[in-house]
Amino acid sequence: MTAPQGWLLHVEHSTRFAYAQPAHASYNETRLIPVTTLTQTTLESRVLTQPPASQRRYWDYWGNMVVAFDLPNAHEQLSVTATSTVETHPDGQRPRAGWDEIGDPREQDRLAELLAPTALTVLPDELIEECVRLRATADPATAAQEAMRVVGQRLHYERGGTDTMTTAADAWAAGHGVCQDFAHLTLAILRQLGIPSRYVSGYVHPRAGAAAGETVDGESHAWVEAWTGDWWGIDPTNDVAAGHRHVIVARGRDYADVPPIKGVYAGPPHQQMTVTVQITRLR
Repeated sequence: MTAPQGWLLHVEHSTRFAYAQPAHASYNETRLIPVTTLTQTTLESRVLTQPPASQRRYWDYWGNMVVAFDLPNAHEQLSVTATSTVETHPDGQRPRAGWDEIGDPREQDRLAELLAPTALTVLPDELIEECVRLRATADPATAAQEAMRVVGQRLHYERGGTDTMTTAADAWAAGHGVCQDFAHLTLAILRQLGIPSRYVSGYVHPRAGAAAGETVDGESHAWVEAWTGDWWGIDPTNDVAAGHRHVIVARGRDYADVPPIKGVYAGPPHQQMTVTVQITRLR
């Protein structure tokens, strides 16, 4: 089988915070640097802030690159701009271990944290019988693909109706959501099936036939990786396998493990946040 051809992608992710009154004593963490994996190589990346701040980099518990910085002085605005160049090279494989293999107690113990439901990924009661049906499918990889189909049939993509604290059950009841809701609901089903799975944050180029050199507006994206003998990605929002258009930034149990930016500060209780993402296919 011929592996899918990869792309060379450049991503610029800019976030701007504006405060009604000066903010200060600010501590911030960002997860905006794409990781290097078997399916992608990060060739260049940096995070710039305005006002400028000294940075500290470290790997978190889940293996994600964190860029942290402090702003002790008063400021009325804060901008954080991350730029990255990433070469994607997906292998197109779908590991197809059997139910006995993923149910091996040693594997269940090793991946226990990615099997347990979180506050955001508790399974809706209405899906218990559906999970029984999915568990009877031929193999875990097929069940994962079917789980993606179940989510896609229930949810339609709609901005503004959910937020970062919306649970899988809330999204199921509402019948709509954004990419993180599609991911959380898929994770809830997979973990109920005994398939270890993790939340992935990153980017996806919106145009499958994009020409090299063209810059397009994008946004942060979320999808899922399932362990069915090895890790592989499924994108329930777009009903596709993760591939050459996807750029992985961070992984965790759910969104709460991998927010692009989080922080604390002393100052006015309200802020205005503006986010822009531009993606260019270089090759």
